[in-house]
Amino acid sequence: MWLGSVQSLMITVAIAVFVITFLVQAFTIPSESMEDTLLIGDYLLVDKAHYGGGSVWDAIMPYRKIRRGDMVVFRPPAHPEMHFVKRVIGLPGERIKLLRRRVYVNGQPINEPYVVFKPSYPDPFRDNFPNGNAVSPEMTARWHSQMKHWVENGELIVPEGMYFVMGDNRNQSSDSRYWGFVPRENIIGRPWLIYWSVPGKSSDDTDEELHVSDDKLSGWQRLASNIENLRWNRIMRLVR
Repeated sequence: MWLGSVQSLMITVAIAVFVITFLVQAFTIPSESMEDTLLIGDYLLVDKAHYGGGSVWDAIMPYRKIRRGDMVVFRPPAHPEMHFVKRVIGLPGERIKLLRRRVYVNGQPINEPYVVFKPSYPDPFRDNFPNGNAVSPEMTARWHSQMKHWVENGELIVPEGMYFVMGDNRNQSSDSRYWGFVPRENIIGRPWLIYWSVPGKSSDDTDEELHVSDDKLSGWQRLASNIENLRWNRIMRLVR
């Protein structure tokens, strides 16, 4: 009898390890860059199997291609040790430009009901992109050197195998405008479920503000200590 219980426990643990390792992963949101879709203090489960991974299984599994408007968790080229979350705006081969905050893809404005513009200082680089007459101190040197090779007639051409991503909170998001394209192989998955949500404060460190830190479903005692501040309306909410 006890042997059967041990076997059942081992099977349960093996399944849990498989799910956490290959199918889902837990993260927490430390910055305002995806407001009002994702808030500081949201704890997410990320679906790591949704888009596939370029393996032999892609042909037989029900994966789907990345689409414009998808939210993705990825390793940014400038900080591959980190995990960021942004929304896909430009697909491979498309031409992107921003004019007075409005995004145009292949010359046509796109509808973005998820975007917010929190009060901020005027920024011609951020709001009119790519703008050859404007630069930003937040722009990485690598992207400053590379970007000019992908600009044609005032539009940025997204190369094959790359994606252009931006935060929903456009005035407080360090994204592809500042550090470039996201390679397909750097995309880990998509935010799937908010399983916990407590108000928090953004980090004062620039990198940490953009970092989706891996939580591994640990620290439940710490989470439970904030139960009186829970945002109940966000718990167990599917991310869209």
